[in-house]
This record gives sequence, structure tokens and C-alpha cells, in this order.
Amino acid sequence: MRVQVHPPNPQWPQAFAAEAAQVAQALGNNVVQVHHIGSTAIPGIYAKPVIDLLAEVHQIDRVEAANDAMAALGYTALGEYGLPGRRYFRKDDRQGDRTHHVHTFQVGSSEVARHLAFRDFMVAYPDYAQQYSDLKRDLAAQYPNDIEGYMDGKDEFVKAMEQRAMQWRRLA
Repeated sequence: MRVQVHPPNPQWPQAFAAEAAQVAQALGNNVVQVHHIGSTAIPGIYAKPVIDLLAEVHQIDRVEAANDAMAALGYTALGEYGLPGRRYFRKDDRQGDRTHHVHTFQVGSSEVARHLAFRDFMVAYPDYAQQYSDLKRDLAAQYPNDIEGYMDGKDEFVKAMEQRAMQWRRLA
């Protein structure tokens, strides 16, 4: 997978909102809320042009019942995909480029808290968000054809920021 990060795009929030409405409809009355997460949810930073959605549901074991509805939207269901308690979907465009991820968790999951704290912390502290943006640009240049190298390069920074974000959230 080619690693490319793009300048901030003011259309990302609108792209999220449009997709969130469709995902919420596909998940039906099990959905509680759909959140915009990931780098496209952080204003002013470079990002892979992939919209990440986090869907909170009442019952995680009912998500598979929506797999056909999600497939009708172009999503591939991948089950937990390495994270217990998650149901993960991804969507590619006609050229095979990734456009969306949907991370589905049951309400109250610590994963929901972690993702939202990271996003909110980055929004509240633009200097850290800029450091993250710069790191992503450097790693994309260093690993243009190695998504694993790119992801591994972000790991230490992301984990450190997640810890700060969770502490910040507890103190808020």
C-alpha cells in the first residue's frame, strides 16, 4: 500500500458527516452515535485521505447482522481484526484506494474513550497536533511503499499522546 499524506482538507468533516449518516442507517437501531476520529478529524494536520468513523453500538454481537447493509455501502466486514470487542469495516474506491474505516465498539468500551480522548487532546493542543502532522509527513517520505514502517514509526508518539490524552481527560 502506497503511503501518502495530504494537506488538511476542509471537506473532510463534510465527507465524514455524509458517510456517518449512511453508516448509522446501515447499523440500524443498534447504533448509539457515530464519531469522526483519526487524523482527518484533527483540523490543520496532514493525513492519509481516509475517513475514520467510530460507531458506538448498544450490542456489539448484533453488528454482524448489519454486514449486508454495510456491504451495500461498499464496506468489507473484517470482524475484530486484531482488537477484541471491535467490529471493523473498510471501504475502497473503484481504483482500490482506501477511503473509509469504520471501527465499531459497544458503548462503554475503553477503546471508545481512548480514541475520543486522543482526538480531543490533539484538537485542544495544536502544537502536539502539528508535531504529529510533521512526523506523519516525515514517515510518509521515509516509507512511501511500506505501510508497516509508517505505522511503526508513529507508534511511540501515538502511545505517548494517548497516555497524555487519557490523563488530560481524567483531569478535565
